[in-house]
Amino acid sequence: MFNFKAIVKILGFLLIVEGIFMLISMLVALLYHGSDVLPLLNSALITLGVGGLAVATMFKAEKRFSKNDGFIIVSLVWIVFSLFGSLPYLLSNSIPRLSDAFFETMSGFTTTGSSVLNDIEALPHGILFWRSLTQWLGGMGIIVLSLAILPVFGIGGMQLFAAEVPGPVPDKLNPRIQQTAKNLWAIYVLFTVVESLLLWAGGMSFFDAINHSFTTMATGGYSTKQASVAYWDSPFIQYVIIFFMVIAGTNFTLSYSALTGKFDKVYKNEEFKYYILFIVIFTAIIFSGLLLTTQLGYEQAFRDTLFQVVSIITTTGYATADYLTWTPFLMVLIFTLFFFGGSAGSTGGGIKIMRIVLLLKNSYYELRRLLHPNAIIPVRFNKRSVSEQIITNVLAFFMIYLMIFFVSTTLFTLIDPDLNSAMGAVATSLGNIGPGLGNYGPAENFSQVPAVGKWFLSFLMLLGRLELFTVLVLFSPAFWKK
Repeated sequence: MFNFKAIVKILGFLLIVEGIFMLISMLVALLYHGSDVLPLLNSALITLGVGGLAVATMFKAEKRFSKNDGFIIVSLVWIVFSLFGSLPYLLSNSIPRLSDAFFETMSGFTTTGSSVLNDIEALPHGILFWRSLTQWLGGMGIIVLSLAILPVFGIGGMQLFAAEVPGPVPDKLNPRIQQTAKNLWAIYVLFTVVESLLLWAGGMSFFDAINHSFTTMATGGYSTKQASVAYWDSPFIQYVIIFFMVIAGTNFTLSYSALTGKFDKVYKNEEFKYYILFIVIFTAIIFSGLLLTTQLGYEQAFRDTLFQVVSIITTTGYATADYLTWTPFLMVLIFTLFFFGGSAGSTGGGIKIMRIVLLLKNSYYELRRLLHPNAIIPVRFNKRSVSEQIITNVLAFFMIYLMIFFVSTTLFTLIDPDLNSAMGAVATSLGNIGPGLGNYGPAENFSQVPAVGKWFLSFLMLLGRLELFTVLVLFSPAFWKK
């Protein structure tokens, strides 16, 4: 059956890690003589205490666990982390209500970036640092999840990466996952440090630079300013963030290949080519539209366009311009990007470029098969034939994603009757993007959503972040049978 003792032990270890990072946030609060030192300390002690108790109680638990145990652990990690991660907000009274604090924390750990805060600058430094840190930790977890754990689950075509990245084998975790995680995290930390230094050199304070590098590399989008990145009217800062958003939305194994001198793996990678192509196409169309419909200069229009396209397709969610003020045609193009997402194996959310490419290719080849019914025309990805099972998985993922979007939008209209707002809130939560449409656009937030709506959107964030099936399988009666 299930190895619940091992599950509790692993969750305990992870809570200890979370508690340590709360202590780091407390040190930041001490550095700035903030009023949040005690709340962060108490939060850390509670988290460390519960985590330590879980480890001590289940210390002798068997280390081996099954694939089904993995589904439970992956889902519970984000829920438990979000519950304990809410403590700093609640104890400091920065966000006094549990529904709001949980929403903000789940939005952080899932790297969504939607917020309930109306005055971000009023928060003390330690809380702001913890807020950004939730996204950075969430992004770090997603890298390992997508490249080392989901492939063995067979989630929506992620098996394609099973052969490329050392990871789990059926029914037990391969010890090499530890080395894989170390390599990927080293790259993640390196990019974070480099971006921090560049943003600091560009005019941000050191504190703001660190926070924005955290949330850029996580494709999270939390900012230390209410106006987001638009607060800094600096082309240098915005282009630096654009560059690192593109990197964060790229498969991290490609980044590893590039840093180790294997550049051919990067420019030969089919997903990366389409990823850049989609950015170029959408940027060109929207840029032309802005020139025709606004009074913006060439550079400003190009920068605003490129920033928003990259921000949305990578699901980062930063804002330098309010796309809701653009023409309906341009706004629809931006909303279309809500359903793209970054590359598989990146910190980005959404459907993922890999799946979009496989869907387009399969649709094209279906037309060819109609014309040549006796021909064998396999779908190829990175010059390798893709199995029918993977194509079926991808199609199933896409259909269930759309079904959840339509059903959830219908349900959310009971909370907010404005259809545009409901569509935007659901799409941005499911795709882990941040800003939405209507009442929840780049210039607004989610503070006005009732508590039941925040719990519902938090669930959608978790669902989207964990690739749907990882969570949905837990609702299947067959999953719990021996």
